[in-house]
Amino acid sequence: MAALTINSKYRMPSGYEIPVLGFGVYQTPADEASDIVQHAIKVGYKHIDSAVAYRNEQASADGIKKSGIAREDVFFTTKIAPMKMSYSNAKEHIESSLKLTGFDYIDLYLLHAPYGGKENRIGAWKALVEGVEAGKIRSIGVSNYGVHHLDELETYIKSTDEKEGAGKGGVLSVNQIELHPWLARKDIAEWCAKRNVILQAYSPLVRNTRSDDPLLVPLAKKYGKTATQILLRWSLQKGFVPLPKSVTKSRIEENAQLYDFELSEEDMKTLDTGVYEPCAWDPTVSHD
Repeated sequence: MAALTINSKYRMPSGYEIPVLGFGVYQTPADEASDIVQHAIKVGYKHIDSAVAYRNEQASADGIKKSGIAREDVFFTTKIAPMKMSYSNAKEHIESSLKLTGFDYIDLYLLHAPYGGKENRIGAWKALVEGVEAGKIRSIGVSNYGVHHLDELETYIKSTDEKEGAGKGGVLSVNQIELHPWLARKDIAEWCAKRNVILQAYSPLVRNTRSDDPLLVPLAKKYGKTATQILLRWSLQKGFVPLPKSVTKSRIEENAQLYDFELSEEDMKTLDTGVYEPCAWDPTVSHD
């Protein structure tokens, strides 16, 4: 694996590139988001992950604009609200996101969760595909999709491509799910790896509940890093795109200092716990 830097990117199935380290703004208050995003960009992050449900799209975009970095050099993600999965709602959200942010395009638009039933999931996906065709969105994907949801979407994409022509079903570029050593989700990871779908890792720090974990403490000591940095480095070495979030400026800086060490193969194996312990919600197992 080539040595990673804070400027490293992966190429998505869409053909566009995504920065390997993201910055999450989940639960970041709208009145703080602009300042926080500006600081993250100053530190070196070039990838901001928002969502309609976070209610901070506008403030996050404001932070990008005020950062002094060119729009094309900052990657911006948002998501269709989880309980709003339908074609018409997704169409409205896309227009709203463009209006709120003032951007000409959204880099990555995701379906936030596999809710609403098959017809509404596929309908919302169709709206994203149309957004790409209209030049409003560059890349599209999903969030919190389990293998059965991914299979459903892939079946739709293949069927549509066969009937209407290559690419008409849309190109799945990303699945954003909770990922960390206590929830490595090998089934989903393997599904995505086979298709070169990028896996984004939310809650990569396990919501700060594992900083004193006996698996992490000796590794932090060995590498002269914090438990948080060990977790983020694990995520990077798994080939994921971690999305750490913080409103504390010193932590935002710390979470970006991941490129002067590498976990050994043996140490990576010690973090292969094999357990299934989500720290957040888990829509990947829903069956509506």
